Amino acid sequence: MGAVNIDLGSIKKAELFSSLKQEELDFIISHCGSLNLNKSKPLFSSGEKASQFYFLTSGEIRVFNRKEDGSEEEMARFTDGDTIGDFDFARGAVYDAYAEAAEDSHLIVFPGSEYTMDTLAQEDPQSVCSILLNAIVMMTGRIKSTRKLILNNMSWVQELHRRAYEDPGTGLWKQTLIADEITGVLKDPSALIMVKPDRFKILVDSRGHSAGDEAMIRIAVILKNLTRHIGHGWPMRFKSNEVGLIFNNFGPSQAELIAHELAVTIKEMESVPAKDDIPAFDFSATVSWTVWPQDDPEWDSLFIGNYSSLLDNWRDGGNRIVHYSKTEAGHE
Repeated sequence: MGAVNIDLGSIKKAELFSSLKQEELDFIISHCGSLNLNKSKPLFSSGEKASQFYFLTSGEIRVFNRKEDGSEEEMARFTDGDTIGDFDFARGAVYDAYAEAAEDSHLIVFPGSEYTMDTLAQEDPQSVCSILLNAIVMMTGRIKSTRKLILNNMSWVQELHRRAYEDPGTGLWKQTLIADEITGVLKDPSALIMVKPDRFKILVDSRGHSAGDEAMIRIAVILKNLTRHIGHGWPMRFKSNEVGLIFNNFGPSQAELIAHELAVTIKEMESVPAKDDIPAFDFSATVSWTVWPQDDPEWDSLFIGNYSSLLDNWRDGGNRIVHYSKTEAGHE
């Protein structure tokens, strides 16, 4: 490595650094190295981990593969101002090709040979975090499948994904999950069980919203415990106090059994005790269940029909369990 003489304009051309703040760029520049490479000298080899990447300030670098017969297949050539290996560096990948100087060349190297990303992260975590975020953006733009890779393999993105669909008050899945995710993974048969607590407005009006929130948390625990016991399923919060369950590979007899268990368990919830002149509040719920595709081959129609069944029976006094079917409802 030679003395470092870095042009800020060259640094800012790199996708990894293009949106960094000035103080972050200053940090990058102070941790770069300089490399003079004579003609035909290697820059990197196939199988090496991409622990650095390069800015070519003068000269020419060629990238090639070696065939089994010993011949070479040139893949690309880089000239003044080009960035080399940034994508491999961003992914932490192993090079799958060779690179060497096609003529005497000068390159800026990041990070310099005396640094690693771990040591840089200890020194300035904010700047390194910005680089890593830029790396994700760059990968997303270059490879369509990177979004899935990120969602499946990066814990902090998984957490953001979970929060986007999780109801913060109860920890149940939001209704948006149905449109975005569940409809793509439904398996015949799938059960949809909806629950609406009876007389909920009386509870809230007499005891306040905190009592209603506490009741919803207790009901959410019942739903979560059921899915844990069964080993699969989605405990859902559809609207304000309308909740339920979705199960793949769940037939009518199983759905009816769970509907009854839900109704009984909610009815057995500890009452809200009397207070002053306010009587005790006993819990009960209206439950409507249905199975796709037997009760309706169209999931959206099935969902709307079951929801309407839930509300109709709740308005009629509630405290009942009903089965919704498109045919039985009279909608041919």
